[in-house]
Amino acid sequence: MDKILIIGGVAAGATAAAKARRISPDAQITMLEAGPDISFANCGLPYYIAGDIKNRSSLILQSPESFKEQYDVDVHTHTLVTAIDKEARMVETVDSRDGSKNSYGYTKLILAQGGRPVQPDLPGADTDHVFSLWTLEDMDKIDNHLNNKDPKTAVVVGGGFIGLEMVEALVKRGLKVHVVEKMPHVMSIMEAETAGFITRELLEYGVDVHTETAVTKINTNTVELDNGKVIDADMVLLSIGVRPTLQLAKDAGLAIGEAGGLLVNDKLETSDPDIYAAGDMVEIEHRVNGKKVRIPLAGPANRQGRIAAENALGGKHSYKGSIGTSVVRVFDAVAGTTGLSLKQALAAGIDADAVVVHKEHHTSYYPGAETVSVMLVFDKKTGIILGGQTAGYKGADKRLDVIATATAAKLPVSEIADMDFAYSPPIGTANDVMNMAAYTAENKISGYSTSIPVSNLDAYLESKQQVIVLDVRDVFAFQKSSLKGAHHLPIEMLSKHLDQIPKDIPIIVYDETGKKGHQALRTLVGAGCKEVVNISGGHISLQRHAITVGFKNFHVELLPVEKKSTAERAIEQEETNKNISANEMERLVIDVRTPGEFMGGAFPNAVNIPLDDIMANKADIGNNTDREIIVYCASGARSAYAQQVLMQRGFTNVKNGGGIAAMMSKY
Repeated sequence: MDKILIIGGVAAGATAAAKARRISPDAQITMLEAGPDISFANCGLPYYIAGDIKNRSSLILQSPESFKEQYDVDVHTHTLVTAIDKEARMVETVDSRDGSKNSYGYTKLILAQGGRPVQPDLPGADTDHVFSLWTLEDMDKIDNHLNNKDPKTAVVVGGGFIGLEMVEALVKRGLKVHVVEKMPHVMSIMEAETAGFITRELLEYGVDVHTETAVTKINTNTVELDNGKVIDADMVLLSIGVRPTLQLAKDAGLAIGEAGGLLVNDKLETSDPDIYAAGDMVEIEHRVNGKKVRIPLAGPANRQGRIAAENALGGKHSYKGSIGTSVVRVFDAVAGTTGLSLKQALAAGIDADAVVVHKEHHTSYYPGAETVSVMLVFDKKTGIILGGQTAGYKGADKRLDVIATATAAKLPVSEIADMDFAYSPPIGTANDVMNMAAYTAENKISGYSTSIPVSNLDAYLESKQQVIVLDVRDVFAFQKSSLKGAHHLPIEMLSKHLDQIPKDIPIIVYDETGKKGHQALRTLVGAGCKEVVNISGGHISLQRHAITVGFKNFHVELLPVEKKSTAERAIEQEETNKNISANEMERLVIDVRTPGEFMGGAFPNAVNIPLDDIMANKADIGNNTDREIIVYCASGARSAYAQQVLMQRGFTNVKNGGGIAAMMSKY
C-alpha cells in the first residue's frame, strides 16, 4: 500500500493531500502540521483585519475533522517534525502541546513546510506591540491589539504585498500609518513608474511613505530610522520578506539550490527520489530566462502541490516553472507584474525594451471609464513578450492575465496586435489597451516611431550634448505640470510652427499618455527632423516615476496629492450652466465639453453648456440671432455638431473654434 506522508498543511500540503486521495482511493495519506490550523486562507488575513471579511470562520477552509471526513486523510496539528530518516523512510515528531513523541513511516514523503516571515535583529523587535502576519494566530494577536489597546499610529516595515495590504487595513481601522521601505520605492519588484501609481494612492489616503531608509530601533511608542527620523508608532508590523523553512531538509542532507531554496527537478523530486517538495520552500525555474528562483506565491504553491502528489503516486507530470504573476490592490488602486520587468530583463543580458500605454479600460463615452496602464516588455530582435506590468482602478487584472498568457506561450507582440479581445462599450474598447501596447511595440521595433521609457530618460539625456523638449499637450495641462525647460507647442499648432524647429538637434516629445506624442513624432520626422523620440507613457509616466525615484537630469513638477478617505462620501452632483441670460454679451463663447472637462481648464470667460444641453435646448442663450457665438470643445468634433444645431435654430453668426488649443491660439 502507498503511504503518502505530507509535512505541512496549508497551501501546497493541503492541495497535495486532496489530489493524492483523488488519484488513489486506497493510499494511506497522513498530513503533519506544526501549527494549530490547516488549509486556512492566509492571503485573506489582512482583509479580515481591515473589516472587509466580516467572519473569521470564512478564512477556515478545512479542519482536521473535515479533511478526514471528506478525503479520509489523517491530519495531526501541533506536530513538529524533528528528523527524517531517509534509509528507514520514517520521520520523528514531537507534539508542541505536551512534548509527546511519535514516528510515522512513508513510501513517499512530500515536504510542504512553506516559509516564515523574516524576523530582523532589531532592538525592540520582540516587544508585545510588534507583529508579523502569517497565520491565523498572528491575525488574532493584531486584531486583539487593535480592539483592546486602541492604537492611534502604526509603522509598517516593508512595502511589499503583505505590507501594503496591512497599510490599507490599518488605515481602515482608523490609524495614522507610515510605511518604511529600504528599497528606492515600495513594490520593489515593479518598475518605478508602476510603483508610482501605488505610491500616489498611499499618499492620497494620508499614508506617509519613507523609502531608502531602514528601522534601527523600536521603542514603546516610536520607531527610529537610519536617516535620523523618529516616527510615532503605537504598533509595528514587520513585513520584510519570507524565508523558506529548510532546517529539516538540511538536516536530512537534501540538496539546497543556488537561489537558496530546496532543490527539486521538474517532477518536484528532491535529491532523494522518495521525497518530493512543493510551495514556498522550493526553488523552481523561471519560465522566461530559465534561472532558478524562489517565488513564494499561493498560485504556484497550489499547482506544485497537485503535481507533487501525482508524481508521488507514479505520475510523470512535469512542472514547467513559474513566471511570477502577482497583483496587489491598495485601497482602490491595482497594480501587477508578470514575467520579467525591463530592469530584470536587461540584468539577465537580454536585448530587451519596453513600451507603456495608458488608455480607458472601456469606451470613454460609457460612464465610469477609468484609465488602465500597460507596460509591455519584449525582446527587441524577436518581438517575443518577456513580461509586463499593469496599473489602474479598473481592468488592470484582466490585462495582466493577457500578458501572463502571452509570456508563458512566448508569443511575439504581433500576435497581441492582431488578437480579438472581448468588446462591448461597458466592458472594453474596439482596440483594447493590449492591442495599442502591441501596436506601439511594433512601431518601436520597426523604427517607425521611436519611444523611450521614463526609466531610460536620464541615460538618454546624458548621452546627448543638446536636446529640445516639446510638450504638445494643451495649455492647461502644461500650466499644471511639465518638464522644466520644455517648450510648449500644442499638437494642433505643431504643423504651423515646423519651420521654427531645428532639424539637426535631437528632440524629445511628450503628451499626456504617449498617443499624441507619437502623432507629433511622425509630423516632426516628416518635416525632416533627424532624431525624435517620444516619451513612452507621456506625462502620466513622468509623474509616476518622479514621485518614486525622481530624475537626475531634469525636474518634473509633481501634481498636487488629492486627499481621499476610506469613509463613505456623498456623491456630488455636477451642476451645469442651464439657464444663462447672456443677451447683453457682445460675444458669447460656449464650451460644449462636459463639466469635468471644463473644470480642468477653459477659455477665459467661456460659458460651459455641454453639447447634450444644447441639443436638448436646455440653456437660454438669448434671442439675438446675429450675435457672434463661438463654440469649442476638446478637438473640434463636438463643437462642429453644436454649430450645426445652433444654426438650425436660427443663429446666423456661429463659429466653430475647434479644440481648446486652437481656440487659445486664435482668440
